[in-house]
Amino acid sequence: MQVRMVWRQWLTRHDRVRDVLPAVPLVVVAAAATAVGTSEWHEPRWDETAWTALSCLPLAVRSRWPLWVALFTLAGDLTLMAFATHSSLVPASSLVALYTLAVLGSRRTAWAVGAAAAVAITGVYAATHAESLVGGASLLRFDFAIAATALGRAVRSRRDNLVKARERAVRAERTQEEEARRRVTEERVRIARDLHDVVAHHITLVNAQAGVAHHLMRANPDQAYEALAHIKETSRAALDELRATVGLLRQPDDAPGSRAPIPRLADLDALAGGFRASGLSVRVARTGAPVPLAPATELTAYRIIQEALTNTHKHASATRTEVVLDYGPNSLRVTVTDDGPSGATKGAGTGHGLIGMRERADAIGGRVTAGPRPEGGFEVVAELPISLGPATD
Repeated sequence: MQVRMVWRQWLTRHDRVRDVLPAVPLVVVAAAATAVGTSEWHEPRWDETAWTALSCLPLAVRSRWPLWVALFTLAGDLTLMAFATHSSLVPASSLVALYTLAVLGSRRTAWAVGAAAAVAITGVYAATHAESLVGGASLLRFDFAIAATALGRAVRSRRDNLVKARERAVRAERTQEEEARRRVTEERVRIARDLHDVVAHHITLVNAQAGVAHHLMRANPDQAYEALAHIKETSRAALDELRATVGLLRQPDDAPGSRAPIPRLADLDALAGGFRASGLSVRVARTGAPVPLAPATELTAYRIIQEALTNTHKHASATRTEVVLDYGPNSLRVTVTDDGPSGATKGAGTGHGLIGMRERADAIGGRVTAGPRPEGGFEVVAELPISLGPATD
């Protein structure tokens, strides 16, 4: 097998040798055929052998000029048949040239030249050898010419199919690589959003509660200890969520339960309680008829509310915040408003928090708008689908 591969590679680099290689057995067979007599062997007819060798010379460039080589070899073989009437040799060099033309040329050209060559070879042989056009020897040469063309076209079709199959395989591999890169990028962005939401939310609460504890440590130790207890609970919750988020990176697959625990809207009161402990008044209201939500919608709604409350506490200098969940027939409308001074939350609308909200909503087919309210304060509104379509990941 290795010797065969080396031989093929060598022939690929030496195309002239490869093209002329079929001439060697043709000349040998021609010499042997002229030495066959009716009853015994005799010395080969070297003139016919030499003519056969000359007709094979154009085969050295058959890959470069297949049409001209086919015409030239056909002319040589027809000349031999016309003058060597005693010879019954098959025009082998013409058959090789017709095969090459069928492999390298267009289908129309190959069949046009092949059919014309078959008719010419049959007609010249029948005329010079006193044979009938429908005689066995004449039809045999006709069949040889057609068979050479048909074999060349079959090889050409097979090669074309192999090339198309390789191209499809390359495209499929490239598509798989692009899909893998896209999924890796999406997963990286998703984990970055989760880490941002968890860290920003809990660190903000810890900072606020630490400030309250520091302020009350001397004046009201009991409330200071209560604030420290809230810090402990908030820190524990932050560690749990960080452990769950980072744990996703160690999962071998997305088996059920690999992303637990996942915050849900049922945990919204606990989320609001954490902000209340840090000094921000949070009111949660629900309107409409609550319906079961898709897990991705519920997680997205929770994260948007969490980020909006975190931004309010960090940037707005607000004292009151209201969260409203409005259940519609096909969508959940989430509204978070605060009473911060006008323009105080402008910076919150251009950072990673709002970008993360929009990315989360876009990922499930929803949308998020945010901006100052005319009456003062800041408002975040999210429209999220109740259920996700079959094409949504």
